[in-house]
Amino acid sequence: MADSAFLEQSYAAYSQVENEFQRVMDESLHPRRPGMLDDMVAGLELPAGAAALDVGCGEGGHAIELARRFGLRVLGVDPVRSQVEIARQHLADAARNQPGLSEMVRFALGRAEDLPAGSDSMNLVWCRDVLVHSDDSGSAYREFARVLRPGGWALVYQMFTTSRLEPAEAALLLPVLGCAAASMRPAATEAAIEAAGLRIAQRIVLDSEWGEYAQESSGAGGRQLLHAARLLRDPRRYVRRFGQANYDIALADCLWHIYRMIGKLSARVYLLSPEDAG
Repeated sequence: MADSAFLEQSYAAYSQVENEFQRVMDESLHPRRPGMLDDMVAGLELPAGAAALDVGCGEGGHAIELARRFGLRVLGVDPVRSQVEIARQHLADAARNQPGLSEMVRFALGRAEDLPAGSDSMNLVWCRDVLVHSDDSGSAYREFARVLRPGGWALVYQMFTTSRLEPAEAALLLPVLGCAAASMRPAATEAAIEAAGLRIAQRIVLDSEWGEYAQESSGAGGRQLLHAARLLRDPRRYVRRFGQANYDIALADCLWHIYRMIGKLSARVYLLSPEDAG
């Protein structure tokens, strides 16, 4: 039988505060939203026409928005050819309503560790949720330092593992999503930043905030939890239809968001500048 002190606490003391405790937990902690990254760019007050590099641009949405909102000239690079092709199509679609965008944005193949940009050529490096895939983040940060002009900025958003993530969970999750465990340790990342000659001007530890925001605004977190439960309860249903590899990716993606919500993963934002910027 359970310890009597525990039973006294759970059935007597806790019951006196349970309803109020639940009510207080239902109150929002006012999490910051993903749009905070755009707000941070606005705070840099870059002049129209300044050069920006979107590292790991994916389908191009962020690069296009940087040009549209801030008037930046943006080069988006990604190592996946199909993503670059989709980004170019998205740019063509956006340029139908805003023709000038086609002169402000371009996309090319490229990797964070070997950027197709000249030295001292960029006012801004934007890198959102990309470096988890790099097994050599030191090279990536050295490239950021190389391409930044004096007085330039790098804005990096990344997810990191925490001590709450069990080794077996990491072994299941990270390889499926193509994540490099070494790049997901904050201490290693910050050492790589310093070694690259970059200064951390601002460090924001978000923990679960974007996950909380998604749940409060759209219920996305709860949907991921429901999907994970279904995937785990009847895997054969999904494997038969979509194949084992796609099942593994779907489950890992759900767990990624769930683990962020419960503190096994933690997001951070770094605003970086060349050390000689003062």
